[in-house]
Amino acid sequence: MHNNKKIAVVMPAYNASKTIEKTVQEVGDQGIVDFIIVVDDFSKDDTVEIARKIPGVEVIQHDKNKGYGGNQKTCYAAALERGADIIIMVHPDYQYTPMLIPAMATMIGNGLYNCVLGSRILGGGALKGGMPWWKYIANRALTWAENVMIGAKISEYHTGYRAFSRELLEKLPLYRNSDDFVFDNQMLAQIVWQGEFIAEVSCPTKYFKEASSINFRRSCKYGFGCLKTALLFRLGKMGILKPRLFY
Repeated sequence: MHNNKKIAVVMPAYNASKTIEKTVQEVGDQGIVDFIIVVDDFSKDDTVEIARKIPGVEVIQHDKNKGYGGNQKTCYAAALERGADIIIMVHPDYQYTPMLIPAMATMIGNGLYNCVLGSRILGGGALKGGMPWWKYIANRALTWAENVMIGAKISEYHTGYRAFSRELLEKLPLYRNSDDFVFDNQMLAQIVWQGEFIAEVSCPTKYFKEASSINFRRSCKYGFGCLKTALLFRLGKMGILKPRLFY
Protein backbone atom coordinates (compact mmCIF):
# COMPACT_ATOMS: atom_id res chain seq x y z
CA MET A 1 0.00 0.00 0.00
CA HIS A 2 0.86 3.67 -0.32
CA ASN A 3 -1.20 6.33 1.48
CA ASN A 4 -3.77 3.63 2.26
CA LYS A 5 -4.17 2.92 -1.44
CA LYS A 6 -4.01 -0.66 -2.66
CA ILE A 7 -1.41 -1.37 -5.31
CA ALA A 8 -1.88 -4.07 -7.94
CA VAL A 9 0.67 -5.25 -10.47
CA VAL A 10 -0.84 -6.80 -13.57
CA MET A 11 1.16 -8.93 -15.99
CA PRO A 12 -0.14 -9.68 -19.50
CA ALA A 13 1.65 -12.96 -20.13
CA TYR A 14 2.28 -14.96 -23.28
CA ASN A 15 4.98 -17.63 -23.47
CA ALA A 16 6.86 -16.11 -20.54
CA SER A 17 7.84 -19.32 -18.75
CA LYS A 18 11.58 -18.51 -18.72
CA THR A 19 11.27 -15.10 -17.09
CA ILE A 20 8.00 -14.87 -15.17
CA GLU A 21 9.30 -16.29 -11.89
CA LYS A 22 12.22 -13.85 -11.78
CA THR A 23 9.96 -10.92 -12.63
CA VAL A 24 7.37 -11.80 -9.98
CA GLN A 25 10.08 -12.25 -7.36
CA GLU A 26 11.47 -8.78 -8.03
CA VAL A 27 7.96 -7.30 -7.93
CA GLY A 28 7.48 -8.83 -4.48
CA ASP A 29 10.87 -7.58 -3.33
CA GLN A 30 9.61 -3.99 -3.64
CA GLY A 31 7.49 -4.52 -0.52
CA ILE A 32 4.55 -2.29 -1.44
CA VAL A 33 2.49 -4.40 -3.85
CA ASP A 34 -0.77 -5.75 -2.40
CA PHE A 35 -1.50 -8.27 -5.11
CA ILE A 36 -0.13 -9.58 -8.39
CA ILE A 37 -2.39 -10.71 -11.22
CA VAL A 38 -0.99 -12.73 -14.13
CA VAL A 39 -3.27 -13.01 -17.15
CA ASP A 40 -2.11 -15.72 -19.52
CA ASP A 41 -3.19 -15.27 -23.12
CA PHE A 42 -3.37 -18.97 -24.02
CA SER A 43 0.40 -19.57 -23.92
CA LYS A 44 1.90 -22.52 -25.73
CA ASP A 45 4.51 -23.12 -23.03
CA ASP A 46 4.19 -23.79 -19.29
CA THR A 47 3.74 -20.16 -18.21
CA VAL A 48 0.51 -20.96 -16.34
CA GLU A 49 1.94 -23.96 -14.51
CA ILE A 50 4.95 -21.96 -13.32
CA ALA A 51 2.89 -18.90 -12.33
CA ARG A 52 0.46 -20.98 -10.28
CA LYS A 53 3.30 -22.33 -8.19
CA ILE A 54 4.44 -18.84 -7.15
CA PRO A 55 2.99 -17.86 -3.74
CA GLY A 56 0.71 -14.83 -3.69
CA VAL A 57 0.04 -14.72 -7.43
CA GLU A 58 -3.44 -14.87 -8.91
CA VAL A 59 -3.50 -16.46 -12.35
CA ILE A 60 -6.23 -15.88 -14.91
CA GLN A 61 -6.04 -18.00 -18.05
CA HIS A 62 -7.75 -17.15 -21.33
CA ASP A 63 -9.35 -20.10 -23.09
CA LYS A 64 -8.15 -18.68 -26.42
CA ASN A 65 -5.62 -16.11 -27.54
CA LYS A 66 -7.23 -12.66 -27.30
CA GLY A 67 -4.22 -10.56 -28.30
CA TYR A 68 -2.06 -8.16 -26.33
CA GLY A 69 -4.77 -5.52 -26.08
CA GLY A 70 -7.39 -8.10 -25.17
CA ASN A 71 -5.08 -9.37 -22.44
CA GLN A 72 -4.73 -5.89 -20.96
CA LYS A 73 -8.48 -5.43 -20.89
CA THR A 74 -8.72 -8.51 -18.68
CA CYS A 75 -5.80 -7.27 -16.54
CA TYR A 76 -7.32 -3.89 -15.75
CA ALA A 77 -10.83 -5.23 -15.21
CA ALA A 78 -9.52 -7.83 -12.75
CA ALA A 79 -7.46 -5.27 -10.81
CA LEU A 80 -10.40 -2.88 -10.50
CA GLU A 81 -12.74 -5.69 -9.42
CA ARG A 82 -10.32 -6.53 -6.62
CA GLY A 83 -10.29 -2.98 -5.31
CA ALA A 84 -6.94 -1.72 -6.58
CA ASP A 85 -6.36 2.04 -6.34
CA ILE A 86 -3.04 2.03 -8.22
CA ILE A 87 -2.56 -0.37 -11.11
CA ILE A 88 0.87 -0.97 -12.61
CA MET A 89 1.47 -3.05 -15.72
CA VAL A 90 4.76 -4.93 -15.78
CA HIS A 91 5.63 -7.28 -18.62
CA PRO A 92 6.63 -10.71 -17.30
CA ASP A 93 9.52 -10.99 -19.77
CA TYR A 94 11.80 -8.97 -17.43
CA GLN A 95 12.49 -6.30 -20.04
CA TYR A 96 11.37 -3.62 -17.56
CA THR A 97 12.78 -3.64 -14.05
CA PRO A 98 10.16 -3.86 -11.27
CA MET A 99 12.46 -1.73 -9.11
CA LEU A 100 10.71 1.38 -10.46
CA ILE A 101 7.37 0.29 -8.99
CA PRO A 102 7.77 2.28 -5.71
CA ALA A 103 8.61 5.49 -7.58
CA MET A 104 5.74 5.15 -10.04
CA ALA A 105 3.26 4.18 -7.31
CA THR A 106 4.31 7.13 -5.15
CA MET A 107 3.77 9.63 -7.98
CA ILE A 108 0.20 8.39 -8.33
CA GLY A 109 -0.47 7.68 -4.67
CA ASN A 110 0.52 11.22 -3.66
CA GLY A 111 -1.99 12.65 -6.11
CA LEU A 112 0.58 14.17 -8.46
CA TYR A 113 -0.43 12.27 -11.59
CA ASN A 114 -2.96 9.71 -12.81
CA CYS A 115 -0.61 8.12 -15.35
CA VAL A 116 3.12 7.42 -15.19
CA LEU A 117 5.19 5.75 -17.92
CA GLY A 118 8.54 4.03 -17.62
CA SER A 119 10.40 5.50 -20.60
CA ARG A 120 13.29 3.69 -22.28
CA ILE A 121 14.20 6.87 -24.17
CA LEU A 122 14.65 9.29 -21.25
CA GLY A 123 18.29 9.24 -20.22
CA GLY A 124 19.52 8.17 -23.64
CA GLY A 125 20.33 4.57 -22.77
CA ALA A 126 18.01 2.73 -25.17
CA LEU A 127 20.64 1.74 -27.72
CA LYS A 128 23.22 0.93 -25.05
CA GLY A 129 20.64 -1.32 -23.40
CA GLY A 130 20.29 -3.36 -26.56
CA MET A 131 17.32 -1.82 -28.37
CA PRO A 132 17.74 -2.72 -32.08
CA TRP A 133 18.68 0.34 -34.12
CA TRP A 134 15.68 0.00 -36.43
CA LYS A 135 13.31 -0.12 -33.47
CA TYR A 136 14.98 2.95 -31.98
CA ILE A 137 14.62 4.93 -35.21
CA ALA A 138 11.00 3.84 -35.62
CA ASN A 139 10.29 4.71 -31.97
CA ARG A 140 11.69 8.21 -32.32
CA ALA A 141 10.00 8.88 -35.68
CA LEU A 142 6.59 7.66 -34.53
CA THR A 143 6.84 9.52 -31.24
CA TRP A 144 7.71 12.76 -33.04
CA ALA A 145 4.78 12.39 -35.44
CA GLU A 146 2.38 11.53 -32.65
CA ASN A 147 3.48 14.44 -30.49
CA VAL A 148 2.88 16.80 -33.40
CA MET A 149 -0.60 15.47 -34.14
CA ILE A 150 -1.71 14.87 -30.55
CA GLY A 151 -0.06 17.98 -29.13
CA ALA A 152 1.73 16.23 -26.27
CA LYS A 153 5.40 16.09 -25.26
CA ILE A 154 5.97 12.44 -24.40
CA SER A 155 9.42 10.89 -24.84
CA GLU A 156 7.95 7.60 -26.11
CA TYR A 157 4.48 6.23 -26.72
CA HIS A 158 5.63 2.64 -27.03
CA THR A 159 6.73 1.55 -23.58
CA GLY A 160 4.89 -1.32 -21.95
CA TYR A 161 5.67 -0.14 -18.42
CA ARG A 162 2.69 1.90 -17.19
CA ALA A 163 1.01 2.93 -13.95
CA PHE A 164 -2.52 4.28 -13.59
CA SER A 165 -4.86 5.51 -10.93
CA ARG A 166 -8.17 3.77 -10.46
CA GLU A 167 -10.01 7.00 -11.27
CA LEU A 168 -8.32 7.25 -14.66
CA LEU A 169 -8.92 3.65 -15.71
CA GLU A 170 -12.57 3.86 -14.76
CA LYS A 171 -13.23 6.76 -17.13
CA LEU A 172 -11.32 5.46 -20.16
CA PRO A 173 -13.36 3.67 -22.87
CA LEU A 174 -10.86 0.83 -23.07
CA TYR A 175 -13.25 -1.64 -24.66
CA ARG A 176 -13.40 0.53 -27.77
CA ASN A 177 -9.70 -0.14 -28.30
CA SER A 178 -8.06 -2.78 -30.44
CA ASP A 179 -7.19 -6.22 -29.06
CA ASP A 180 -3.83 -5.96 -30.85
CA PHE A 181 -0.63 -4.13 -29.95
CA VAL A 182 -1.96 -0.70 -30.94
CA PHE A 183 -4.12 -0.86 -27.79
CA ASP A 184 -1.20 0.73 -25.91
CA ASN A 185 -1.13 3.70 -28.24
CA GLN A 186 -4.88 4.17 -28.30
CA MET A 187 -4.94 4.19 -24.52
CA LEU A 188 -2.40 7.03 -24.30
CA ALA A 189 -4.31 9.03 -26.91
CA GLN A 190 -7.48 8.60 -24.86
CA ILE A 191 -5.68 9.80 -21.74
CA VAL A 192 -4.47 12.96 -23.47
CA TRP A 193 -7.97 13.47 -24.91
CA GLN A 194 -9.27 13.47 -21.33
CA GLY A 195 -6.93 16.37 -20.56
CA GLU A 196 -4.65 14.32 -18.32
CA PHE A 197 -0.91 14.93 -18.01
CA ILE A 198 1.26 11.87 -18.62
CA ALA A 199 4.34 11.71 -16.40
CA GLU A 200 7.47 9.70 -17.21
CA VAL A 201 10.42 8.19 -15.37
CA SER A 202 13.60 6.91 -16.95
CA CYS A 203 13.63 3.13 -17.27
CA PRO A 204 16.75 1.05 -18.05
CA THR A 205 16.50 -0.88 -21.30
CA LYS A 206 17.11 -4.62 -21.35
CA TYR A 207 16.92 -6.62 -24.55
CA PHE A 208 17.82 -10.31 -24.51
CA LYS A 209 16.75 -13.55 -26.16
CA GLU A 210 13.87 -14.32 -23.80
CA ALA A 211 12.40 -10.79 -23.88
CA SER A 212 9.24 -10.70 -25.99
CA SER A 213 9.29 -8.67 -29.18
CA ILE A 214 7.09 -8.41 -32.26
CA ASN A 215 8.50 -9.10 -35.70
CA PHE A 216 9.10 -6.56 -38.45
CA ARG A 217 5.79 -7.19 -40.23
CA ARG A 218 3.72 -6.73 -37.09
CA SER A 219 5.85 -3.74 -36.13
CA CYS A 220 4.89 -2.08 -39.42
CA LYS A 221 1.21 -2.82 -38.78
CA TYR A 222 1.58 -1.35 -35.31
CA GLY A 223 3.30 1.75 -36.65
CA PHE A 224 0.53 2.51 -39.16
CA GLY A 225 -2.02 1.90 -36.39
CA CYS A 226 -0.28 4.49 -34.22
CA LEU A 227 -0.34 7.07 -37.00
CA LYS A 228 -4.02 6.36 -37.63
CA THR A 229 -4.77 6.87 -33.93
CA ALA A 230 -2.93 10.20 -33.89
CA LEU A 231 -4.69 11.35 -37.05
CA LEU A 232 -8.11 10.48 -35.62
CA PHE A 233 -7.19 12.42 -32.50
CA ARG A 234 -6.30 15.53 -34.51
CA LEU A 235 -9.38 15.31 -36.73
CA GLY A 236 -11.52 14.84 -33.64
CA LYS A 237 -10.08 17.89 -31.92
CA MET A 238 -10.61 19.92 -35.10
CA GLY A 239 -14.27 18.90 -35.15
CA ILE A 240 -13.98 17.23 -38.55
CA LEU A 241 -14.75 13.75 -37.22
CA LYS A 242 -16.16 12.25 -34.04
CA PRO A 243 -14.01 9.12 -33.68
CA ARG A 244 -15.66 6.42 -31.58
CA LEU A 245 -12.29 5.90 -29.90
CA PHE A 246 -12.69 9.19 -28.04
CA TYR A 247 -16.43 9.91 -27.90
